[in-house]
Amino acid sequence: MPTDKSVFVKASEKIHWLIEQDIKNGVLLPGDSIDENTIANKHKLSQTPIREALIKLQAQGLITSLPRGGMIVAKMSLQQLLSLWELLAELEGVAAKLACQRMSDSELSSLKALHEKSASIVHSDNVIDWQKSNLAFHEIIYKATRNPYLRQEVMRIRTVTGYYRKHAFGALGHIKTSYEQHANIISAIESRDIAKAFSAMNHHMLPASNSTGLTNFIVNIPQESLAA
Repeated sequence: MPTDKSVFVKASEKIHWLIEQDIKNGVLLPGDSIDENTIANKHKLSQTPIREALIKLQAQGLITSLPRGGMIVAKMSLQQLLSLWELLAELEGVAAKLACQRMSDSELSSLKALHEKSASIVHSDNVIDWQKSNLAFHEIIYKATRNPYLRQEVMRIRTVTGYYRKHAFGALGHIKTSYEQHANIISAIESRDIAKAFSAMNHHMLPASNSTGLTNFIVNIPQESLAA
């Protein structure tokens, strides 16, 4: 039988996971309120495990407290967003480099099979299905790094920037380009070209490849979602 402490921990972890998923999937948007009482009533829990979950989410940079009390989903300034996105591109590049060195033949076959299967998504121009396929593609690479700490940090930044990246992708739309970039990453890993693998992934993860693309990305971000 679980102890009171284990029940508390499980409840805290459940609430943390649920809120994190809602932020990651765009159910909760930057600036949305996080109300302890509402969560407590919905899940029939005391506020203690909920507060524990919120403290952890705040430490991750996913939510922030207001001067007059209460919490909201964290907003980022444009400078913060671009800085984090730059870091994400670098870390994803490192992941591709390590995967290039450590990926097994069976993992490479799975990566290629997923890429071939996703061709139909490209033809149908289905953004939602592409996002799922894209994450699955990256997950194979993360696993191949044999470095769970790298994946953990990458996923934290992906979650924090998720709304902004999804909005930009939806507004600008470049599924075909992303698909072609995936092919370049696979080619580099298959040839075990470490430098090329890093460069291909880094390029794939940047918000834009030129100043025009970057400008279009910036102007399409809803201003109300950015911190002052």
